[in-house]
Amino acid sequence: MPGRIAVGEQVAARWQTATLTGIRRETPHAATFRFAVPRWAGHLPGQHVMLRLTAPDGYAAQRHYSIASAPDDSGHLELTLDHVPGGEVSDWFHTVARPGDTVEMRGPLSGFFAWPGDRPALLLGAGSGVVPLMSMVRHHRARGLTVPLRMVVSARSPEELIYARELGAETTAVFTRSAPTGAPVGRMAAAHVAPLLAEQPEGGWEAYVCGSNGFAEHASRLLVAAGQPVDRIRIERFG
Repeated sequence: MPGRIAVGEQVAARWQTATLTGIRRETPHAATFRFAVPRWAGHLPGQHVMLRLTAPDGYAAQRHYSIASAPDDSGHLELTLDHVPGGEVSDWFHTVARPGDTVEMRGPLSGFFAWPGDRPALLLGAGSGVVPLMSMVRHHRARGLTVPLRMVVSARSPEELIYARELGAETTAVFTRSAPTGAPVGRMAAAHVAPLLAEQPEGGWEAYVCGSNGFAEHASRLLVAAGQPVDRIRIERFG
């Protein structure tokens, strides 16, 4: 209903205080930060938030981060952040932040990349681009959805594969620099994507691509070459 949508937009536009309640190491360079946000209005998998840190002298830094957790009603959400050397916000989280610290948060933002779980989803990500895609995977599992979902994720090595312990049969991992014994090393290729497009579930795939500019271009070309309609490819870039 229009009134409810308007209320949701108003909540998303407000800055709220989020309290850090836990930190979980994912890889040597990435960690998941769990927040309590009592007035959180909920989100859809694939959406993101704006974080704001304010120094004692009043200087403020803002960054967009994808939400990693599935939607729930507990007033908590998780963000997974790469440690970017020299990054004002990520460096603070990885070297200074402790449970009990507070930040300002605004969102959820952007409905374009959101997946409500109502259509087959084909997910392609690289590096920390897996973060919003993992929110979709977690949502799929938590709700026991039967709609098809497949994910292909690229990482430099098994040690740098974010959420490695959680990935299941829906996921194919591709390693670009080093791989487990007997596994190939190389970029995501047609051999990883074309067989999934050949499945063509009822209604067809909605493709979600997240990663660097270079990865987004490469993955999109693979999808189109395999027959995915351009208007059913959603892209989120970072960097």
